Amino acid sequence: MRNIARTVASLAGILFVAVALGCASTAKQEGPGEYIDDTVITTKVKAAILDEPTLKSAEINVETFKGVVQLSGFVSSQAAENTAVAVARKVAGVKSVKNDMRLK
Repeated sequence: MRNIARTVASLAGILFVAVALGCASTAKQEGPGEYIDDTVITTKVKAAILDEPTLKSAEINVETFKGVVQLSGFVSSQAAENTAVAVARKVAGVKSVKNDMRLK
């Protein structure tokens, strides 16, 4: 009877560790909480860019991974590029901004 209890306890411990490791983030993959946080940051950055009248937001793409925002797409001037980066940096939760935008 004790052996069965030990076996069940051991299996429960192993299962707990496996589930905990399965939900952890890695360098190339986010955990569930980080994914939701990044989605919120992306949404806030897109909204901030939409609210900026000098930017054509339809041509700027926003992606976020672990708080790092990547801006890509096309802008009409260096000033617009600088404005988009500045707007993104002001959003709460943004750790850094990677600028991959191109002038057209």
